[in-house]
Amino acid sequence: MFITEALAQSAATPTDAGGLIGMILPLVMMMAVFWFLLIRPQQKKMKDYQAMIAAVAKGDTIVTNGGLIGKVVKVVDDQELLVEVGENVKVRVLRGGIAELRNKTVSAETK
Repeated sequence: MFITEALAQSAATPTDAGGLIGMILPLVMMMAVFWFLLIRPQQKKMKDYQAMIAAVAKGDTIVTNGGLIGKVVKVVDDQELLVEVGENVKVRVLRGGIAELRNKTVSAETK
């Protein structure tokens, strides 16, 4: 059994300059698409969320991750807030437990 000349010829190796660029270029382009469509918007959303949490002050209406809606009565420290969720019902909430800021109060100083 003899190997025909067409089959016996050597194929181009992937270490050729054109072959290597041809393999890496699609991977680089896929990484760029993932960066612009998935990673970058998620980082922006996280940055906006942390800015919103840092700006919560007394008098703001918030929604917790558990679904409680209440008004911030007192800022205890950098991590905790005292929130009134009902008449004479106050709970302590961590800033990380805030899901949404409903009404931002505008202080008299900023007007």
